[in-house]
Amino acid sequence: MTLEEIQAIIRQINDSDIREINLDYQDIHLYLNKNENSHQTAETVSQTPAPAKNEKPSREAQPAEPTENQPTEPAKAEATTIKAPLVGVIYLQPSPDKPAYKKVGDHVSAGEVVCVIEAMKMMTEIKSKVDGTISKILVENEEVVEYDQPLFEVTK
Repeated sequence: MTLEEIQAIIRQINDSDIREINLDYQDIHLYLNKNENSHQTAETVSQTPAPAKNEKPSREAQPAEPTENQPTEPAKAEATTIKAPLVGVIYLQPSPDKPAYKKVGDHVSAGEVVCVIEAMKMMTEIKSKVDGTISKILVENEEVVEYDQPLFEVTK
């Protein structure tokens, strides 16, 4: 199953009334769930079932964000988070001998690549959806990231 086929499945599930699907095809396990956030699909692609791994971080991360943002000053409210669109290993630089795509303080434009996530030996470029300045990098290079995990904070 190719990345394009997986993305097509995700789009079809997003456009349908289906809330959850658990798919095993050859040696691939695909779990899609949109029960927690009705406008987003949770995704786990692996060779072993991983729904529990997907649920725990999202439950921990969601309550932490509002409590951090509410008591802070208004400047923090303008920060936008770039989140992982899939599960995989994140690379903050194009190769080990090259500099990072972006570091704290760098300007980023909408559509600009900020990192790459490797899943099933396929590299997916992660692009910013907003213009602004990178204010925080929330992950380490070569760390395994979960679906919808915050990666960067961008201040407008």
